[in-house]
Amino acid sequence: MSTVADTASPQPSAAERVRSTLARAVSLSLTTHGQGYDLIGLHSVDPKGQITLHPQADSPLMAEMACAPRGSLAALLEFTDIAPTAVRDRVRARVTVSGWLTPAGGDDGPLRLDTARVTLRTPAEVVEVGLDEMTLTEPDPLAIDEAAMLTHLAHAHRDMVTGLLALAGPRMPRGMTRAVPLALDRHGITLRCEYTRSHCDLRFLFPVTARDAAEAGEQILRLLAAPGPCPHRRP
Repeated sequence: MSTVADTASPQPSAAERVRSTLARAVSLSLTTHGQGYDLIGLHSVDPKGQITLHPQADSPLMAEMACAPRGSLAALLEFTDIAPTAVRDRVRARVTVSGWLTPAGGDDGPLRLDTARVTLRTPAEVVEVGLDEMTLTEPDPLAIDEAAMLTHLAHAHRDMVTGLLALAGPRMPRGMTRAVPLALDRHGITLRCEYTRSHCDLRFLFPVTARDAAEAGEQILRLLAAPGPCPHRRP
């Protein structure tokens, strides 16, 4: 896999990618002392990135919590960022958050994670994200709307995908079998170009940073209306 993009171009920071993944995640994998849990719809994340679990009072996790020494339970949470469109290698990133679970209210109430370490793993790198940076960073403003926008673009506007590909000019991948929207953030949109046995990613920067879904749609139209190859691509 390769990425055709200017490495100096605006990109979401590692902390922002983590916060965006947490913001749109509906499930997570939890590992404690030799126990594994798949939690669906049983967690929340506050504006500062604080993770809280909401298991059933009679769940195995709560039973394990009741036996935890000193009232805290070492835990590792994993969130998986999966592309909303059907592309090859759909896992875009994995976020692991480790720390200790402690009761946030009564004995049968929610469990707060006191975070100790946050790691972002992508196909390109592994990054440790500082806890202060996590607290001070907000999710990308398109994080919640990204899935709906990308699937709509892929299913209802193939002509726009073709138009974006034309912006690559001479850098258009040869031998490509198809191109599918992969990712969308306030800085731009990324297409995954697939070959018979491999793929590459093309990133197109918006003329102006988008502040919401409506502005992102406008920026895509501005890209398509621009004459000639996209000026944000690396030669």
